[in-house]
Amino acid sequence: VQLQASGGGLVQPGGSLRLSCALSGGTLSSYAMGWFRQASGKEREFVAAIGWSGTMKNYADSVKGRFTISRDNAKNTVWLQMNSLKTEDTAVYYCTAGEHPYYTGSSQVNYKYWGQGTLVTVSS
Repeated sequence: VQLQASGGGLVQPGGSLRLSCALSGGTLSSYAMGWFRQASGKEREFVAAIGWSGTMKNYADSVKGRFTISRDNAKNTVWLQMNSLKTEDTAVYYCTAGEHPYYTGSSQVNYKYWGQGTLVTVSS
């Protein structure tokens, strides 16, 4: 299984970006999917997760109400819509796949496959 994240870039505070994560070498519906991020000098942290069907979702408190995770199993793709971006959202964002299709928690050990990351910079 390989994950390819894309959609990062430079955006002003208050702006929006949509990240995409394409899964290959497997079937997306077999996995719960998540997004994590790592800011410079900080540990990687949980952002959002979605269960295999798209019904179950979980968000970090810091992004709740601003970010939306979604998926299309037919397209083998997961998205992270990020609105009202803040400077503190600046980080490398990673998509990840977990083999427990109902798991939407924040523990990294439960996610097996990781993408290469895409950089999001929020700055004026």
